[in-house]
Amino acid sequence: MNCVVELSQHLLLFAASLVANAFSAFAGGGAGLLQLPVLLFLGLPFAIALATHKIATVALGVGATVRHLRSSHLERRFVIFILACGLPGVVLGASLILHVPDRSAEVALGLLTVGLGVYSALKRALGQEHMPRNRSGGALWLGGMGLCAIGVLNGSLTSGTGLFVTLWLVRWFGLDYQRAVAYTLILVGVFWNGTGALVLGTLGEVRWDWLPALLAGSLLGGYLGAHWAIARGNRWIKRAFEVVTILVGLKLLLG
Repeated sequence: MNCVVELSQHLLLFAASLVANAFSAFAGGGAGLLQLPVLLFLGLPFAIALATHKIATVALGVGATVRHLRSSHLERRFVIFILACGLPGVVLGASLILHVPDRSAEVALGLLTVGLGVYSALKRALGQEHMPRNRSGGALWLGGMGLCAIGVLNGSLTSGTGLFVTLWLVRWFGLDYQRAVAYTLILVGVFWNGTGALVLGTLGEVRWDWLPALLAGSLLGGYLGAHWAIARGNRWIKRAFEVVTILVGLKLLLG
């Protein structure tokens, strides 16, 4: 009987991870919309669920990277800049979250996330064309400060914060949605989430026996979602981004 329950549990984890990460890779973030609540529903405390989810989302980045590297043109200097600005924030956020009340964190992030979706929906032309800007001087460093602040959110509140990076790359740096999603999935998915997972795994606890199912779903979902994003283009990605951000935000607000 215990074996049947355990198998059912792992199948649920795999299915939730596959669906959540496929949508996340397509929209540019939001894997926590389904994956993190499932871990909480199955009885994990928030801190343990967060650390376990964070580790699993690294596989999302790996799966998406495999697909995006075949068709994306990432700028090396911009890649280094995003990592240099964001990673310190991730470490800080992951260190702080263990001391923040769960509900307060969720409500704050929910309000911000709904705002992202509404903003994008109101700006019809946003992210439809690639028009790089703010790549030098004070504007570049302001953009870097924004990435660092998002890094703090990514390390601490995780659920949907990749969406913040996607919109920031579109709005401040002038990327189209397809390029922004590629940067988010590769850099946030692998490096930011990997750093956050390392910090949370060191300072907190992880449900290691659940990770194989979560990692398998994340890896496959990341690849499939990235493939759909490349095939569909900016218009579809923008719509998916708006739907996912509003759903993520409402889920956080409603608890």
